[in-house]
Amino acid sequence: MKHKCNLSLWDSDEPVPRAELLKGVAGAHGLLCLLSDKIDTEVLDAAGPNLKVISTLSVGFDHLAIDEIKKRGIRVGYTPDVLTDATAELTVALLLATARRLPEGVEEVKNGGWSTWKPLWLCGYGLSDSTVGVIGLGRIGLAIARRLKPFGVKRLLYTGRQPKPQAQEVDGEYVPLDSLLSESDFVIVSCSLTPKTQGLCDQTFFSKMKKTAVFINTSRGAVVNQEDLFKALSSGQIAAAGLDVTSPEPLPTDHPLLTLKNCVVLPHIGSATYSTRGVMAELSANNLLAGLTGSEMPSELKL
Repeated sequence: MKHKCNLSLWDSDEPVPRAELLKGVAGAHGLLCLLSDKIDTEVLDAAGPNLKVISTLSVGFDHLAIDEIKKRGIRVGYTPDVLTDATAELTVALLLATARRLPEGVEEVKNGGWSTWKPLWLCGYGLSDSTVGVIGLGRIGLAIARRLKPFGVKRLLYTGRQPKPQAQEVDGEYVPLDSLLSESDFVIVSCSLTPKTQGLCDQTFFSKMKKTAVFINTSRGAVVNQEDLFKALSSGQIAAAGLDVTSPEPLPTDHPLLTLKNCVVLPHIGSATYSTRGVMAELSANNLLAGLTGSEMPSELKL
């Protein structure tokens, strides 16, 4: 199927400057944006009444002013499912790197800290016979659980709005959040960012975890109170943390979390495989074209 449309492209890996976005969107019928583009009332006003579809190259949509978009009758396309496997793989990699202290080990090799063998040097925590807690057993949460089970995990706990039938596949136990925190050796956050989950992981949250527990977040940075996480890590309240998402992004290089050896921070690369980004790009383009022609989108966000 061929579609003809005039395309205005911001041809750079760097985010489009705000002034350029506001100028470029004027009169547009469709907009393809990234997670780094804040599409708020100002952008929608600048676009004007022609705008009928927004396609975002992401599964998350907290950068979109959803209520205002809905009010204006604008359709929204997004890219769920296609990044599930890549994000689940990255979560497992981050968990292992954090729990087994891989970045510290690499640094010791480079700086000459590797000398003779020592019984407890760079010891970490293993998954075998452990209890893993997943907050949010959605598509990505379930994919993470599937990948962790073969490591010999003894119990898989999860929490969320309601029990999930698909949890049976991984022998998942639905428990209250407090039980998950107090019993888990690894706590993985893979929930959506909502008003209820914003700031969920705070001082009270971390105080209920084991001192030997490892905390992993690959969902959204705003789910975590980073000041409280810093205190929990620096005081020994929890053992370690691995983050692929922060608030803000990028995290300033002088942020206190980056001074800690027991905190591994990645630059939001959950979906960063060549194949996944290619599929996301194709889906975004097809969502945009479908919205422009008034046909069914391959993946439309139900507003």
